[in-house]
Amino acid sequence: MLNVDNHSVEKRIDSVSERIAGSRVPSWKRVLDCTLVVLAAPVWLPLGLLIAVWVKLVSPGPVLFRQERIGHMGSRFRCLKFRTMKANAKTDLHREHLIGLITSNRPMQKLDGAGDHRLIFGGLWLRALGVDELPQLINVLRGEMSLVGPRPSTAYEYELFQPRHRRRCETLPGLTGLWQVKGKNRTTFEQMMELDLKYVETKSLLLDVIILASTPLAILTQARDVRSVRKAAAKAAAKVAVEAAPRDLPRHGMHRRILRGMIWSDNSE
Repeated sequence: MLNVDNHSVEKRIDSVSERIAGSRVPSWKRVLDCTLVVLAAPVWLPLGLLIAVWVKLVSPGPVLFRQERIGHMGSRFRCLKFRTMKANAKTDLHREHLIGLITSNRPMQKLDGAGDHRLIFGGLWLRALGVDELPQLINVLRGEMSLVGPRPSTAYEYELFQPRHRRRCETLPGLTGLWQVKGKNRTTFEQMMELDLKYVETKSLLLDVIILASTPLAILTQARDVRSVRKAAAKAAAKVAVEAAPRDLPRHGMHRRILRGMIWSDNSE
């Protein structure tokens, strides 16, 4: 006859019950989301219209990019963004990059930081400033996302997650979150997961307000980091160009110095 530890079973049941209760979307969250989105409409609607016109002018193809993402409790939804890449750009490169980030301990740097040929003109800065995600306010109004929460993952990302990582889906995904204001691209994958799980366990009205208030500074920091990475990449490319210059120039090296000066000045703006 099997011996059952009733106390242990009760503890497990209580733990599951607490997780189920904690995974429900709090009413205050829905009220906060809808109130702020509606109040900010006079700002984000005209800005979104300008971005839509820009995308249409600089690149043929649709204005919006729709992608299936994993949402609350593993549900699937169509996440909206302004398209910042050329139409029909391949995603294999992103998938390989992501797998490398998950399996390594290096910072979560994006591919476009040092330059990505798939980006449309101006796409890098739309992404760096986060305004490409303005259409996700529609996802918020639909109840598929929140203003604050872990970023929604793609299906192939979700498949790579360990069971404990998937607990980040016990709350609505968001446009900004604890990870974004605590380092974002300077953190590793595991550090990102720890911050996401911490938010799941401690979310509150006060924490959401603090995160929302901290987001503008986080965006400016991200833009500065992108600029620094771009400058470093430009300098590295300039150095390679100088080293590849013909070796049969005059011995005094005047032409070589002129070439070096032209390259460095072009990339130091």
